[in-house]
Amino acid sequence: MQPRTPLLLCVLLSQVLLLTSAEDLDCTPGFQQKVFHINQPAQFIEDQAILNLTFSDCKGNNKLHYEVSSPYFKVNNDGSLVALKNITAVGKTLFVHARTPHAEDMAELMIVGGKDIQGSLQDIFKFARTSPVPRQKRSIVVSPILIPENQRQPFPRDVGKVVDSDRPEGSKFRLTGKGVDQEPKGIFRINENTGSVSVTRTLDRETIATYQLFVETTDVNGKTLEGPVPLEVIVIDQNDNRPIFREGPYIGHVMEGSPTGTMVMRMTAFDADDPATDNALLRYNIRQQTPDKPSPNMFYIDPEKGDIVTVVSPALLDREFQATVEEGVVGVIVNLTVEDKDDPSTGAWRAAYTIINGNPGQSFEIHTNPQTNEGMLSVVKPLDYEISAFHTLLIKVENEDPLVPDVSYGPSSTATVHITVLDVNEGPVFYPDPMMVTRQENISVGSVLLTVNATDPDSLQHQTIRYSVYKDPAGWLNINPINGTVDTTAVLDRESPFVHNSVYTALFLAIDSGNPPATGTGTLLITLEDVNDNAPFIYPTVAEVCDDAKNLSVVILGASDKDLHPNTDPFKFEIHKQAVPDKVWKVSKINNTHALVSLLQNLNKANYHLPIMVTDSGKPPMTNITDLRVQVCSCKNSKVDCNAAGALHFSVTSVLFMSLFSLACL
Repeated sequence: MQPRTPLLLCVLLSQVLLLTSAEDLDCTPGFQQKVFHINQPAQFIEDQAILNLTFSDCKGNNKLHYEVSSPYFKVNNDGSLVALKNITAVGKTLFVHARTPHAEDMAELMIVGGKDIQGSLQDIFKFARTSPVPRQKRSIVVSPILIPENQRQPFPRDVGKVVDSDRPEGSKFRLTGKGVDQEPKGIFRINENTGSVSVTRTLDRETIATYQLFVETTDVNGKTLEGPVPLEVIVIDQNDNRPIFREGPYIGHVMEGSPTGTMVMRMTAFDADDPATDNALLRYNIRQQTPDKPSPNMFYIDPEKGDIVTVVSPALLDREFQATVEEGVVGVIVNLTVEDKDDPSTGAWRAAYTIINGNPGQSFEIHTNPQTNEGMLSVVKPLDYEISAFHTLLIKVENEDPLVPDVSYGPSSTATVHITVLDVNEGPVFYPDPMMVTRQENISVGSVLLTVNATDPDSLQHQTIRYSVYKDPAGWLNINPINGTVDTTAVLDRESPFVHNSVYTALFLAIDSGNPPATGTGTLLITLEDVNDNAPFIYPTVAEVCDDAKNLSVVILGASDKDLHPNTDPFKFEIHKQAVPDKVWKVSKINNTHALVSLLQNLNKANYHLPIMVTDSGKPPMTNITDLRVQVCSCKNSKVDCNAAGALHFSVTSVLFMSLFSLACL
């Protein structure tokens, strides 16, 4: 068992090139108008245009040729029908046949008021390649009908017409044959009065290429008067089949050092379209060569025959494997192939690969594909172009089973793989990331927070870096695009909803000048130190008490502050500028955050407003004054009446219970 000395050709052949495009399917070959009516003039004037015909084969009308059923007329290149000399009588009908290498069609010119000319229709179809010549003794005139496959709705659609110049009055046309009354039935039908032939569905040339139909005329009882006359329907091929390679995968071998022009293999593709048209004309092309070293064009394929030959010097046909990989990418980069004639079902065939040199950083691994016995060489740690652009690996291959002693096995079972690392424009990297600063909230607008630092890993490209703000939820920050200095554009507020646990997070971008540019993202964490900028507030702000209560406790007040310690509690509670007589109200401290408001005497039923002042422990302290509305209510028979005070109704029991419960929770 040994590595193959022939160079393995690993090429991806293109889908075989076609001479038509998918747009051809939207074009219908033939005359745009197939039937014309003109009045019989006193005379057809030489070289004077009678009408204009429009024909297209959907492929450029190359080698377009017109023929007219009368020798006295011709069709010019621009489609104009003219007389070759001054002539009066030409009959009731003229037929014009158009033909290119890709399509053909027939147009009919009905001359209103024209007179029959005996035998004038004998040679109408002499120029049609596949149509039979009408029999002189018959008045039924048919021409081949050409229908493109893959036509779209609507159906039915007229595709041709049968002419009977001597049809008796009351007679009818009848159409028979495969596609009418024989399977596949119902594809074609004829208007029994006008002779118009129509198709009822889409046709597929690859299923049936031609239909042999028969036309006859019958009397009112269905008895045949004339015919049957054969009518051929030809399905025009459209380029609706992709060429395919029926075999494969194809593996070619060529000995290293072979002369230029050495035959490697022959590719053969198949196309189901009409072989007589360009729709099945195939062209071969090599789409990709892997690897693309030492030359991206090691081989050439004959565009018509499909033969693949070498086109480089013998020195470039070297069996040492080449591979390329972009920096920062992991995965399989090359498959190594060995040749072993042992039984594939045994360990004597199965190969084991080992990297024995060139892998100090353990960036590469190789494993055996159990189906193909190939060695799959992979990058498992991203490579860095700036550190090393080339790697050379020495790989050993051996069987799972030990070799039989005293048997000659040929050359060494090692192979060399040259790996080229491709430079990729990597995004700049912020250092450190995340970046962290600590500032007091409420610092002045325009204060500098820090200068960010980002470096470009592509040190050999000498690129410049510009900075921009990526995410700044509160809109507080600005960054200098050149030097990366970050300053404030608004007041920083620790109590903002955009701040979480006193930390504000913003993201910045560093963009290099590569083509295309690459971007790196950096995170800035701003820890905001608390400043005593929030006054405390009390709760609740409404209380009730009975006018004859024996317990003169009114309410337990609590206080809260958005700031952090030591700018919060202990709070100081007091009555501010008392507007009622002295010795009526009293505020007593319960703990650092709560105080009890009580009466020193009973009051009459009414609403009383008591200004409570609460002060925090900040330096300097912040004070807030809030009106406490006390409703003195009438309490009789366990009912509370606060109507005069405009208050809600609670029982005396509930008022006392709420007060006692609040105290118990402190």
